Amino acid sequence: MASKELKTYSLAEMKDKYIGKVGTKERDDYEYELRMDVLGKMIKAARQERNLTQEELGRLLGVQKAQISKLESSANSATIDTIIKVFRALKAGINFSVKIEDNYVKLV
Repeated sequence: MASKELKTYSLAEMKDKYIGKVGTKERDDYEYELRMDVLGKMIKAARQERNLTQEELGRLLGVQKAQISKLESSANSATIDTIIKVFRALKAGINFSVKIEDNYVKLV
């Protein structure tokens, strides 16, 4: 019996097929959600590196523990100002990149 060769797909091909091509609203929404999820995980990792509880970080920022939990689980509703305050309280640096056409401008 002859074996059938399996077709392999790259991650980019799978995203194009199941989420949408680059530049479509669906793909942009997916990429945004992914970045926000990563940002939340970075906040949590930095907090844990500093051996702080969510409550302790909240006290440093003047907010409730629930707001820190919300930030860590999904930073979607956070403003840039809030994100900067969180990382400052954690004594952690953060860099932003802004894409303008095919050029990148880095904000530090």
